[in-house]
Amino acid sequence: MKLPQEIIAAKRDGAALEAADIRQMVAGLTDGSLTEGQAAAFAMAIFFRDMNAGERVALTLAMRDSGTVLDWNDLPGPALDKHSTGGVGDTVSLPLAAVVAACGGYVPMISGRGLGHTGGTLDKLDAVPGYVTQPGIGLFRKVVRDVGCAIIGQTEDLAPADKRLYAIRDVTATVETIPLLTSSILSKKLAAGLHGLVMDVKFGSGAFLPDYEKARALADALVSVANGAGLPTTALLTDMGEPLASVAGNALEVAYALDHLSGRKRETRFHDVTVALAADMLVLGKLAGTIEEARGKVERAFASGAAAERFATMVAALGGPHDLLDKPAKHLAAATHVGPVYPAAAGIVQAVDTRGVGLTVVALGGGRTRPQDPIDHAVGLVELAGLGDDVGPERPLGIVHARNAAAFERAQARLRQAYSIGEATVGRGPLIAERITESAGR
Repeated sequence: MKLPQEIIAAKRDGAALEAADIRQMVAGLTDGSLTEGQAAAFAMAIFFRDMNAGERVALTLAMRDSGTVLDWNDLPGPALDKHSTGGVGDTVSLPLAAVVAACGGYVPMISGRGLGHTGGTLDKLDAVPGYVTQPGIGLFRKVVRDVGCAIIGQTEDLAPADKRLYAIRDVTATVETIPLLTSSILSKKLAAGLHGLVMDVKFGSGAFLPDYEKARALADALVSVANGAGLPTTALLTDMGEPLASVAGNALEVAYALDHLSGRKRETRFHDVTVALAADMLVLGKLAGTIEEARGKVERAFASGAAAERFATMVAALGGPHDLLDKPAKHLAAATHVGPVYPAAAGIVQAVDTRGVGLTVVALGGGRTRPQDPIDHAVGLVELAGLGDDVGPERPLGIVHARNAAAFERAQARLRQAYSIGEATVGRGPLIAERITESAGR
C-alpha cells in the first residue's frame, strides 16, 4: 500500500493511476483515514491533470463500492432510470417514471434536492402531504415491484465516499471537472443496481454547464464511463436556454406534472423531452426494438391514462393522498399573493436568463442556496413566456405566486430582469441537439 501523498504526487505529475491506488484513496475517503487536505489535493490534482478512460471507470466503481449496492435482478423486468443535470421547470422525473412503469419497466429512481437555481425532484415531492421521500429499503423494494416505480431520496449508505468528496470539491473550486462530475453522478446510479440509464445533459442559460461544448464533453464522458462500468447508458443533450415548462416552483410543478399525466394540459417542449427520454429507457431495457416503437408505446401509455394511474398508485403507496391526481388543489399548498408581471414595454421575447428565472423562485423561498435552507413549497412562477412569445399588456412575462406583497414586488423586478424584449422575430434551436450512444465513438 502506498502513502496517500505518493498517489497525489503521481497524479499531480500527470501519471495515470492504477485502479488499486484509486481504490485506496476512495477507501480513505470512506473510513476517514484520508485527511481533508489530502482529499482536497487529490481533487485539485485531478482537476489540473484529468483522468484517462480507465481511471475514470476505476474511480466511479470505487465510489460505487464505498457503500451498499442494490440488486434488482429479482424483478420481472429491467430496472431503468434517468438523470438530469438540472434546470428550471424540469419536472420530467414525475411523469417519466410513471410512463416507463406503464410500459413494463421498473424505475427505482433515487433523486436529489435542489441547490442554487435548479429545482430538485425531492423538494417537489415534499410538497405532497404524507409522501415519504426516505422510506426504508423494504418499502422501497415493495413499491418498485408492485407499482413499477418509486421516487425517493438518496440513502446515507449509497456511495458515501461521494458525499464526502463532493463537500470537499464544493469548497475547493473543483466541482466542475469532468472526471469528478462523472464519478459523482454515476457512482450513485451504479449503486442503485440499474440495468439501463438515460442521461439528460442540459446546455444553455439555465444549465449547470451553459456552454454547449462543455455539456457535450460531460455527456460523452458519462456515456463512456457508464458503459465501461457495465451500465448501458445513452445521453440526450437538451436545451435549457429557457425554462422547460411554463412553471417553476415545487407545488406548482407537481400540479403541472399532474395536468400532464391526466391530459388536462400538455405543453409540447416538456412532452417531447419526456417522451424522448422514456423511449431511450425502453430501448435500453429491451422493452422496444427501436426508438420509433418505443415512442409509440410511451404515447399510448400517456393517452390511455395508464401512466397517470401508475403515478397515483405510487403516491398512495408512499403515503400520499389517494385523490391527488383528481384533486391537486385540495392537497397542495397555495400562495396568498398571486399576480401577473408585465414587461416595461410590449414586444417579442428575444432571450431568457433561465438561471435568473430560477433564482427568482429561490428568492421567493422556493429554493435553497445552502443544503440546510428550508423550502416554501407554495411559491413560484406560472405561465412563463417563452422565446419568441409576444408579451405586453395582454400577455405577461409570467404570474408570481408569493407569500406576501414585499416578496411579490422583489420577484416582479427579478423576473423583468430575466427577460430581454425586442422587435425581432425569434426562432428556437433544436430542443434535443444530440443523442450520444456508446457506439457513437465520441
